[in-house]
Amino acid sequence: MDNIIYLDNAATTKTSKEVLSAMLPYFSEHYGNASTIYRLGGESKKAVAEARERIAESLGADSSEIYFTGGGSEADNWALIAAAEAYGDKGKHIITSAIEHHAVLHTCEYLEKRGFEVTYVDVDENGIIKTQELEKAVRPDTILISVMFANNEIGTLQPIAEIGEIARKKGILFHTDAVQAYGHVPVNVDELNIDMLSASAHKLHGPKGVGFLYIRKGVKIRSFIHGGAQERGRRAGTENVPGIAGFGAAVKAAFSEMEESNAKIQRLRNYLIEKMLKEVPHCRLNGDRKKRLPNNANFSFDFIEGESLLMMLDMKGICASSGSACTSGSLDPSHVLLAIGLPHERAHGSLRLTLSRENTMEEMDYVVEAVKDIVYRLRQMSPLYEDFLKSHK
Repeated sequence: MDNIIYLDNAATTKTSKEVLSAMLPYFSEHYGNASTIYRLGGESKKAVAEARERIAESLGADSSEIYFTGGGSEADNWALIAAAEAYGDKGKHIITSAIEHHAVLHTCEYLEKRGFEVTYVDVDENGIIKTQELEKAVRPDTILISVMFANNEIGTLQPIAEIGEIARKKGILFHTDAVQAYGHVPVNVDELNIDMLSASAHKLHGPKGVGFLYIRKGVKIRSFIHGGAQERGRRAGTENVPGIAGFGAAVKAAFSEMEESNAKIQRLRNYLIEKMLKEVPHCRLNGDRKKRLPNNANFSFDFIEGESLLMMLDMKGICASSGSACTSGSLDPSHVLLAIGLPHERAHGSLRLTLSRENTMEEMDYVVEAVKDIVYRLRQMSPLYEDFLKSHK
């Protein structure tokens, strides 16, 4: 595994050494249950409280507004379902975007089957939500707007402050899935008028299986998991103390190093984008060129299948992902790429490369050369490419 070039950080990141060090004592030395009253459990309780405070500080929030979950998907489910239940007497209309993560889209489908109506607002060719359409979609019975902070496939950053202002002006709850953005770009819940926010530790070099939901004071939201009185009675279950301690350590590192880390990653990303567009024919960058996450580069290549590209990259030691859902057993292309106007055949030939601070310029050169070689070989086997060449003679 020493020769692996890892460029799938939007899927998950490598747990850092400092995070692992912060977690280890709570597996062995301080293993007490955080809900107990004796001293051993008190060490665990203290670790949870410190992580909660650190996360709250990073958002400009109060620690009492942070609730730990099993990850970002759970936080999304909780925000949408519990808010729908709590505010269902006021109305049954929800607004979201057409390019949300499936944790939001599938939850919306679940709510639609239970009598709620959902409006899916379109995005432009760069993946930015059309805020005028969003505002027009607001009705007297609208109870919730849920729009992701940054897209997980193409990296586009949404106009969260503007959306938050619309929601606040209309008296509607605003939730944002910030799983991809949190720890990578600054987020202040008061400045952005955010009422609920979801995040996950493993996207910022923390452990898998732990996330949080920010819930603004005064928001009427019900419990999602019932049982014990953990998380102030709103989320039952013994606290994942090692995971929460690791999350706190990851947040400390991410926010203290954000400016320096982002500067390095953006240099690598911009170099990668320029070189790829210059050296690989019939290649397109997906997402907004400037309003995007620092580490995201998403490309589409005409006349190839993304799944074949991924497998051949893997053979060269490169870990990446495709915008196409074919790798998960579906033949349908990415809903995100279709929403920004790509035809099916181009959406199938996509590649998402997401960087970290551990990547190097030499790796970017190697990746572009590998992609160029593989794309050339795949096109030689493509009847569509053969037809294209004949038609342009």
